[in-house]
Amino acid sequence: MTLRYLPNAGRLYGPDFARDPQAVYAALRRQHGAVAPVEIAPGIEAHLVIGYQAAVDVLTNAGGVWSKNTSDWKVRLPDTPEAAAMIGMLGYRPNALFSDGAEHARYRRVISDCFGLIQPHKLRQMVIEISDSLIARFAAKGEADLAGDFARPIPLRIFNLLFGRPDSDSADLIEALSAMMEADGEAGARGTEAYGRYIGELIQAKYARRGDDLTSWFIDHPAGLDHEELVQTFVLVIAAAYEPTSSLISNTISRMVSDDRYYSSLTNGALSTYDALMEAVRVEPAMANYGPYVVRHPVHFHGTWIQPAELVLVSYAAANTEPAHVPEELRSDGGAYLGFGAGPHRCPASDPAMLIAMTAIERLTSHLCDLELTVPREELVWRPGPFHRSLAHLPVRFTPIRPDQPGESPWAVQPPSSSTLSAPISPARSAGYVTSAPWSS
Repeated sequence: MTLRYLPNAGRLYGPDFARDPQAVYAALRRQHGAVAPVEIAPGIEAHLVIGYQAAVDVLTNAGGVWSKNTSDWKVRLPDTPEAAAMIGMLGYRPNALFSDGAEHARYRRVISDCFGLIQPHKLRQMVIEISDSLIARFAAKGEADLAGDFARPIPLRIFNLLFGRPDSDSADLIEALSAMMEADGEAGARGTEAYGRYIGELIQAKYARRGDDLTSWFIDHPAGLDHEELVQTFVLVIAAAYEPTSSLISNTISRMVSDDRYYSSLTNGALSTYDALMEAVRVEPAMANYGPYVVRHPVHFHGTWIQPAELVLVSYAAANTEPAHVPEELRSDGGAYLGFGAGPHRCPASDPAMLIAMTAIERLTSHLCDLELTVPREELVWRPGPFHRSLAHLPVRFTPIRPDQPGESPWAVQPPSSSTLSAPISPARSAGYVTSAPWSS
């Protein structure tokens, strides 16, 4: 069954969209204005909010008409592999992403409180250790794929530690999350299933033996999440922690090494890593199209009628780059962006994500000071999928460095040992990266 309640829908899938999504947004904007009909997979339709002010109105729930509960939308889905894959990303779950009001505030408080206990200076040290251990694997080769060899492993290894899981789980989790995010038919459904198994094992292990880690803190938080709420909160938190952070790192590096304003050697480059991160968040946000919503009653919104149970997605990428009448260099808003959302559902962990990305990139560029792409940036291959903007590969070359060279090197900082990572006590606790929760003492 194909719904077809939205005529002339643009496609947010396929190689053309992956190659140049901004061209698709521009065409939709010319034809439809601030809200456009799209297909996010064959037969799966949605309204895509592509205007900046329209996006702000949705995210801040202007008029009180917007809801995050997508249960009614799920009922309308056709029985196809594509629909099953989309449920992993968009189907209702009892967590902070798909709830409103007091229920949302309760779920969000757990996330904010627990992430607030991570000490930034110790998180930074963790990033340094893991980044250097990864760089040491390819530094002597003179070439690397910084997407697969660097950007993707970093957040996975960090959050495995913070959640109290062994480093050996990283590879399976990367595969599951990548398949779920790309939402590609049966592969997407299998990714969702594998991801669920990881979450279940994570929580079961911490029910049996607590540690000084995020998982235990979530379990023991005074909000008292039940088992299903815990599972679905972790589904949200780990996906939101991993995929956007890894893509933020690779997207930013790709911009820096292809633009002399940011980076050409340690001794020049007018703009900083922070500047590059801000540009990537605004122009090429890792989560390009997401933020699922429905309306509580029929609404005429920025020129488009939207009915209850029709899915609405926010295009952060399109809204952030909506053409302005003022030249970029004269804008007074500092290049306002919605890369981390806005309003009550704005990402509660944007600060740790930015710290991880900035520290990792600065370690990379401090060790390898002459990075350059092996192909022009416009020829880089992007991963398919309607939701994310993520490089499949980021091939670079550089002057090799060796362990026996003088000066600081990535071999100088010892990563957490494998024995520590598999110890019965939480690895985050043994490494001292987090501090005890007040409700656990």
